[in-house]
Amino acid sequence: MLVPDRRRRVLEHVHREGTAQVEHLARLLGVSAWTVRRDLAELEARGLLRRARGGAYVESATDPAGAPAGEGEDRAAAEGVSADVKARIGARAAQQLPDGATIMVLAGSTTGALLPHLVRRRLTVVTNGLEIAHGLRHAADVSVLLLGGYLHRDQMTLLGPLTEANMADLHVDVIVAGAYGVHPAVGVTGAKIIQAGYQHGMLRHTDALMVLADASKLGRRGPTVLASLDDVDTLVTDSAAAPEIVEQVSAAGVDVLVAE
Repeated sequence: MLVPDRRRRVLEHVHREGTAQVEHLARLLGVSAWTVRRDLAELEARGLLRRARGGAYVESATDPAGAPAGEGEDRAAAEGVSADVKARIGARAAQQLPDGATIMVLAGSTTGALLPHLVRRRLTVVTNGLEIAHGLRHAADVSVLLLGGYLHRDQMTLLGPLTEANMADLHVDVIVAGAYGVHPAVGVTGAKIIQAGYQHGMLRHTDALMVLADASKLGRRGPTVLASLDDVDTLVTDSAAAPEIVEQVSAAGVDVLVAE
């Protein structure tokens, strides 16, 4: 098992259970306790969990599911995907956005790959991601509107009731979102429970939803449903996507675009 995959499984288990013991994780993953401790130390350094004697836990004072790593995405999993794959997905997605459009780009590592292809476009970009806004700071032709909200530091994302309130008087042509998983029977899923409410609300303020998801996310389910496939207009993925999953998603009425 590759290190990013192992750490993703560790993170998923801790967030699902709330706590986990080193010895249990070692048995679950078939690795040594030393390896698990090293993984937990790295995940704690990224702010994704907290270590305790003999194990780890996630804090729940403000968010029972832990701070999100992006809209639907989880950082440990995202790090296992090459920058080249994300860049190709970003380039393909940008081709679908007309000049003059108002788009909402939700925070995430895959949606961030869209930015280099927007800098010379005449667009209005609405976002709840500080890194998205920062990435467009030199794009003179792009108007940027940053939504307010509670700061989740692990991906510099603004969330919460204020974020939803900021959207109340807005309408965008398209929302561009990442995902933890895209499943033919379930829809677009996220890694954190806190995401569901505000993303459902945002769907009322757009004409279209475009989801960017690399091949590893197709067929995967997360703990919370962000959108049904009926809500999705376009899915942009890469050439490694399983043909049977692509076919099933397409059959649900989604326009699937493959970045070569």
